[in-house]
Amino acid sequence: MDITGIMAKGQEIRKQAFIISYFAGGGHMGAAFSVADILAALYFGDVMKYDAQNPGWEGRDFLILSKGHAAFALYAVLQMAGFIGREELKHVCRPGSKFGGHPKMREIPGVEASTGALGHGLSFGIGNALADKTDNKKNHTYIILGDGECQEGSIWEGALSAPSLGLGNLTVIVDHNKLQAMDNLENIVKMQPFVDKWKAFGWNVTEVDGHNAGQLRDSLLIRCVDKPTLVIAHTIKGKGISFMEGVPIWHYRMPDEKELPIAMKELGISKEELGII
Repeated sequence: MDITGIMAKGQEIRKQAFIISYFAGGGHMGAAFSVADILAALYFGDVMKYDAQNPGWEGRDFLILSKGHAAFALYAVLQMAGFIGREELKHVCRPGSKFGGHPKMREIPGVEASTGALGHGLSFGIGNALADKTDNKKNHTYIILGDGECQEGSIWEGALSAPSLGLGNLTVIVDHNKLQAMDNLENIVKMQPFVDKWKAFGWNVTEVDGHNAGQLRDSLLIRCVDKPTLVIAHTIKGKGISFMEGVPIWHYRMPDEKELPIAMKELGISKEELGII
């Protein structure tokens, strides 16, 4: 798919994530919107190998959404890629639904790890990549971390381990939107110099505009023989809705009746899609 097509997919992921949140009665839309273009590049930019009709295909690549609170964006991209049906997503977080506020493996096709308790996805993915390397498999493991999540000590244990294990089959993407639930990232725990920390641990590090499909695709296709790759994707939390962008309160909140029409217009959502008469 060309760059324009990937960008359109990213916007569609935001639209569908909003619709999921609307029917669910809430959701982490800020995080889902910032990660949308990253997911679009992975699934529709000829980066990841997958088979939606055979989710357990042994030749597939693995995507681990460590920042599991952005699950609605993951559900949206899995639906768009053909893993799940759209109708199912109208029942997210409802009694009897297998789709919760965080993704669950072995229940949802295409979900490779149950995440949500932050700080665990990196270690999980390192184990996955190490197993594939040990078995001489060609699979690649991708992990998406939140930048606030990188305040967890377990992240830095993993960051030390992966280069030591020579995991050239591992790519980590940091959704660097510079916000977390309560405030700006640097006002909670100072993370700078963020790039230098990862480089010092032995990672191949690249920085990109996390909303630029071309830069994302090029960086995600980088392969090193004996070291893992880290892509720091500079993003905007709440990207796509003007009043949400860069505002911490939108970590978890639904638009009120005055804000809803603005959000619908900016995402191209009709009343019919939300069941509004």
